[in-house]
Amino acid sequence: MLQRNKAGQRAETPELRTVPLTGGGQLAFMEYGNPKGPPVVFCHGWPASCTMAELTHTAAQELGVRIISPDRPGISGSSAMNNRKLSDWPPVLEQLADHLGLTDFRMLGISGGTPYAFVSGWALPSRVRGIAVASGAPPIAELQDQGGLLPLYRWMLFLYSRCPDLLRMCFRATRPFVSMKASVHVARKLLRMLQPCDADALRDAVAFDACFESQRRAWRDSSMGVMYDAQIYAEPWGFALEDVRIPVRLWHGKKDRSFSVRLAEDIAQRLPNCEIRIVENEGHYSLPIRHMREILEDLINTG
Repeated sequence: MLQRNKAGQRAETPELRTVPLTGGGQLAFMEYGNPKGPPVVFCHGWPASCTMAELTHTAAQELGVRIISPDRPGISGSSAMNNRKLSDWPPVLEQLADHLGLTDFRMLGISGGTPYAFVSGWALPSRVRGIAVASGAPPIAELQDQGGLLPLYRWMLFLYSRCPDLLRMCFRATRPFVSMKASVHVARKLLRMLQPCDADALRDAVAFDACFESQRRAWRDSSMGVMYDAQIYAEPWGFALEDVRIPVRLWHGKKDRSFSVRLAEDIAQRLPNCEIRIVENEGHYSLPIRHMREILEDLINTG
């Protein structure tokens, strides 16, 4: 867990920085952990933004790891990209790495950040030394059986395929409520709807803020960035998991209700250089919250 001062706030707030991108626009990012340590690029979940990497800060400081956490295109501080595909991410990541003078680095993907971590390893094998994934999303478009997905995700996929205009209306209608400061207080009251392991982990104020304030920040400026980010998950990733040959560490809670452990096991079987860590009694949220130090330590010892 992260450390706070007596007022309950971090003593220092990370600076939001930007990188100009080829063709116009910018990529926004923040850094956590030790700025002189081995670099790890953090891929935030969905819906979320770069401040979700607050989850890593204390563990990264203890281990001497540098966390670089970008907002994906169209999310909060990063410029939108029209009709973007997952395959558009590696060139953006390379520009960030070049700007920071990074020859190589590792990737950490949480939940919806998973495809971005994998596509980076597939497209940039000479620069990505290793990948860690926690509570990872599967390639949903390839699933023959969606039973291992959270019911909300199955509902969204149905609307995306049958009534995309209605789904877009839902995103637009959601934004005013989720982006309000009060939405964080409502989310705290709804923790009781989660299973005990996830609810207990999120009662930690730092972890809660990292997850839900990050989410509010993603919705704050526009629903379009969140919607286009969601669309990535419903489409084919554009590469085969079998072609991701760099070392992968796949962490998954046995009680994960967003993406069942069966889906994680299927992914692990397809990756040629993967070790899976299935953690008993942990869910979708509790796994990265409670085991971040282990995840990071494992990752920096790969590659």
